[in-house]
Amino acid sequence: MKKDNSYRSILKGTSLFGGVQVLQILINLLRGKFVAMFLGPEGMGIASLFTTSSNTIQRFASLGLNLAIVKEVAADSDDAADAGEAPDPRLRFRAVMATATQLIRATAILGAVICVLFSPWLSRITFGDDSMTYQFIGVGIAVGLTISFTGKLSVLQGLHEVKRLSKASLVGGLTGLFCGVPLYYLFGNRGIVPAMVILALAMYIFYSYSLRKSLEEPVPKFVWREHKPLVRKLIMLGLLLMTNDLLGTLGQYLLNIFIKNHGSTDAVGFYSAANSVTNQYAGLVFTAMAMDYFPRLSQVASDNREMRELVNRQTEIVSLIIAPAVGLLIITAPVLIRLLLTTEYLVITPLMRWMGLGILFRALMVPMGYISFAKGNRKLFFWMEGVTCNLLTLTLSCGFYYFFGLIGLGYALVADNLLCILIYYVVNRRLYGYGFSTRSFRHMAVAVMAGGGVFAASLLPTPWHSYTAMTLILLLTLLWSLRSLRHVLRK
Repeated sequence: MKKDNSYRSILKGTSLFGGVQVLQILINLLRGKFVAMFLGPEGMGIASLFTTSSNTIQRFASLGLNLAIVKEVAADSDDAADAGEAPDPRLRFRAVMATATQLIRATAILGAVICVLFSPWLSRITFGDDSMTYQFIGVGIAVGLTISFTGKLSVLQGLHEVKRLSKASLVGGLTGLFCGVPLYYLFGNRGIVPAMVILALAMYIFYSYSLRKSLEEPVPKFVWREHKPLVRKLIMLGLLLMTNDLLGTLGQYLLNIFIKNHGSTDAVGFYSAANSVTNQYAGLVFTAMAMDYFPRLSQVASDNREMRELVNRQTEIVSLIIAPAVGLLIITAPVLIRLLLTTEYLVITPLMRWMGLGILFRALMVPMGYISFAKGNRKLFFWMEGVTCNLLTLTLSCGFYYFFGLIGLGYALVADNLLCILIYYVVNRRLYGYGFSTRSFRHMAVAVMAGGGVFAASLLPTPWHSYTAMTLILLLTLLWSLRSLRHVLRK
């Protein structure tokens, strides 16, 4: 794989994955609309229960291997590309591919078998009786296919096959939509699980085809004796990531309990709604970084100079994109609430605006957050990302909610991300010599002033004055962003 970490390449990858994410969200919204039309509230509830059950099994059965595979494939594909006639890096890459393929296959089978064997128990736990046992057997097929195609997605991500990855994601999603929706219409609730299987099968077919086209040679045969160290390494990385994910989920669960005990169930619902909308919006940027930036970083992680250059360039591009995006979120918060929720949720408008400001700082933090994992420093990544940041989030959220109520959760998000920026910067500076370049720091400062300006304007008491000021600042931010992007692309 050829290394190209120019501004143009970074922006191209970010915008392409961001655009794909927009279309995926639209596909999911359209699918949800058809479910609501053809199945009604009861059907939506059943579909949600099957989906959450499936996602939980996938999370545990996949052992958190996806990001671990991305890291290893990205690093070793680069070694292989630079190897020339040297045999060792090429053999190393072949070993990684053989191990990743075998682990993907094994975890997919594990997920499917767990779902099939425990289908009566899952039916009783989820629906209260055995009536959905056969449907959970079908869910097992969907789980196996989903784990398999997400594994192939991880390999493509590691190979940095941007176009093939995007095309497979969109074509698979659209195929699943157009093949699955008629099942809702023809069979009602009985069509939910077959639609899940068709979607997973479509994604599996397109990702398999894309991966086959991306590899220059067949994946070598897996030999346990030779590949045992790599198996251990990938599983340890995967379990570390899964533990971090579980700690984050546990923290969110404890926060919801705290809000319920010190507030009300309605408060939990309002917070969850605000969190859901802002996370979907922020996902346009953060998903693009995970899909495009992390493989790039894994490639250059062994060279501190190249790493610093890439992180700073990514920070510049993110600053130029996130500033107008956050400004738009702050202005359109009431519209998004009416569109995605109901007018009853308009009370969360101030909270969403604070969360928008928090997203700005989170976006500036994320490029530094990947460094320790790309470097292979598992212990540091676990204690920083898994323990320190999750504990900080829980503590600040509970404290601010206790003193300020629902809006305090917005204050907590801003404070949390600001402190995490400081922690990541100090640790990465001390261990890896990372520091902001003058240009990246300047872009960050302008992004913070622009996003903060729109947020400050939203606090003006008169709506006419508030929206006029927000719109003016947003237009100036867009002009600055476009002008700066043109400038960096010339480099």
